[in-house]
Amino acid sequence: MDRIVIIGAGESGTRAAFALRESGFTGSVTLVGTEPHLPYERPPLSKPVNGAVQMKPICGAEALEAAGIDYRQGVSAQRLDADARSVALSDGRALAYDKLLLATGARPRRLTCPGSERALDFRTFRDAETIFSCATAGQHVAIIGGGLIGMELAAVLRGKGIDVSIIEMAPKPLGRAVPARFAARLHARHQAEGVGFHLGQGIAEIIDDAVVLSDGTAMPADIVVAAIGVSPDTALAEAAGLAVGNGILTDGHLRTSDPNIYASGDCAAVAQPGGGHMRFESWRNARAQAEAAARNMAGGREIFAAIPWFWTDQYDLGLQVAGLPHPDHQSVIRQLEGGELEFYLDGGRLVAAAGLGVGNGLAKEIKLAEMLIAAGLSPDPALLADASANLKVLLKSVRAA
Repeated sequence: MDRIVIIGAGESGTRAAFALRESGFTGSVTLVGTEPHLPYERPPLSKPVNGAVQMKPICGAEALEAAGIDYRQGVSAQRLDADARSVALSDGRALAYDKLLLATGARPRRLTCPGSERALDFRTFRDAETIFSCATAGQHVAIIGGGLIGMELAAVLRGKGIDVSIIEMAPKPLGRAVPARFAARLHARHQAEGVGFHLGQGIAEIIDDAVVLSDGTAMPADIVVAAIGVSPDTALAEAAGLAVGNGILTDGHLRTSDPNIYASGDCAAVAQPGGGHMRFESWRNARAQAEAAARNMAGGREIFAAIPWFWTDQYDLGLQVAGLPHPDHQSVIRQLEGGELEFYLDGGRLVAAAGLGVGNGLAKEIKLAEMLIAAGLSPDPALLADASANLKVLLKSVRAA
């Protein structure tokens, strides 16, 4: 085996390319990316500095060259022939491979209402540049979708003095991913900052200067942004006959239904020990899966078993969530100076933790909680609630035992 091709030059694909070299793979590595830039990180797109969108490169051209990674930028994979082990590119060329990694990511979900073409997406560097160059003080921006991306964008725009309204079909924002306690606090903070909310509302139509809600209300809007989530980009895999569901289905080794093809990042739905497949949308997951897939393509037999984790910054508040909180889990609150933690126990075992506080103040606590989760601990709930009970000491005692 001496040829590995990676389709997708985002966080997952790019990290996989470098991880192959770190694993000792000496064959050819080709990285294919559709955007005309060096690979860059997406989280900074929602955090402009001095009004300018930041493109934070994952790596420089020199690093790619030094690692012997052939980066094909500005081209896309048009067709995958799994039998011939070949990928046809949009520039007319074809790439042969021995192993292939699909890191195709996800695409923004599309609105289906009349006038939906007037809504802007918020996914790429170009999207971010368009939104922030158009949005100026005195204008009103309507954000359709009250999830993490929509709420983060609202916070940034309010910081620029721009009027913002969020339209959400659910009865409350942040309902899918964020624990209810912290979702309510973030919602209240947005309201205090002047963000308007239209909850339990669909979109009837988008016209030149307004969004018409399902109840007939015409809400004035100079700019409309669609932030209704993403769908895994499975088109290439599906056309090639690979198994897909809510993502490209893989086993625990991140291998697809074709043993020579792997998948990682937002496009991958990974087999779970208890059955079924799960897709994780986060920056850290994209990196962790990439590194595991790379080691396995290079000959390893690693089972991917990272703990889900994500974060969001809104105004001066930082939220981090480790594990998968569920409303049915036993909840334990720990009050701390500048914030609070919430632990989640399932049958007595610690399975998740979340923290909301000023800035990055609770990052250390969440990291320790994540390590406790990984240890499979069943701690005394009273210890978790006691702010004077040091989590680091608890972790050390578990390791000693």
